[in-house]
Amino acid sequence: MNVLPESCVAVILSLTSPSDACKSSSVSTVFGSAADSDLVWDKFLPSDYHEIVSKACNTTFLFASKKQLYHLLCNPVLIADGKMSFKLDRPSGRKSYILSARQLSISSSNDPMFWTWKSIPESRFSEVAELTSSSRLEINGNIRSKKLSPNTKYGAYLLLKITERAYGLDLIPSETSIEIGNQSFKNTAYLRFQDDKKQRLENLFYSNRKQMMKSRVVKGEDRVMSRREDGWMEMELGEFFNGESDEEVKMSLMEIKGQQLKGGVIVEGIEIRPKA
Repeated sequence: MNVLPESCVAVILSLTSPSDACKSSSVSTVFGSAADSDLVWDKFLPSDYHEIVSKACNTTFLFASKKQLYHLLCNPVLIADGKMSFKLDRPSGRKSYILSARQLSISSSNDPMFWTWKSIPESRFSEVAELTSSSRLEINGNIRSKKLSPNTKYGAYLLLKITERAYGLDLIPSETSIEIGNQSFKNTAYLRFQDDKKQRLENLFYSNRKQMMKSRVVKGEDRVMSRREDGWMEMELGEFFNGESDEEVKMSLMEIKGQQLKGGVIVEGIEIRPKA
């Protein structure tokens, strides 16, 4: 391999992955030089990186090589007037997005009786939506599949927080769904309280009503939220395989059948990211 021209080595490395290219740089001087070349990293950058860079908000991209640009894009970048976040998965180069709450369709979100829009320091976006009080919870998001990496398995996750004033969230599971082309996946999920004492009290007083209302929704795994490293909670809405065609990906979480008053949910957005 050491007798191959650097340009030939670069072509070979461009057919691997960003992680493999970085590892190969220690093989020899030729490999190290080839692994840093624009020919290699241009293959790892998404085909629409020019558009992504041009739509970046409050970010100036200063880079001397395509490799530097690649690593810059592995950090979250706000795009679409600050209503979306984009980044690359560093080892694979696959794309992920977060649609902000303003980019979603949230039932009655413009009525201050039900929802409050506000800014909080822990959010990556300028606004989040807090459910004040409503018997209906309906959150929908969509994205074109061509924006995502082809031939990749993705998961969609609702990013949220449960406030100390939360109530009525755990009495009936919400229905989650993912639709893309002829693929459709439905499940159920509980917006669990962080306060276990509250949860036990509601189970004690509303156990019969909880069982009755649960019979109204689709059967599923009854997923619960998990905590993220960034301090938010996430609820998996589902997963799908993204092929090479351009289709609309529809994601949703709904609780519209129980007629149970609920409040205390802060919605930051929906993340669509590659699954291992």
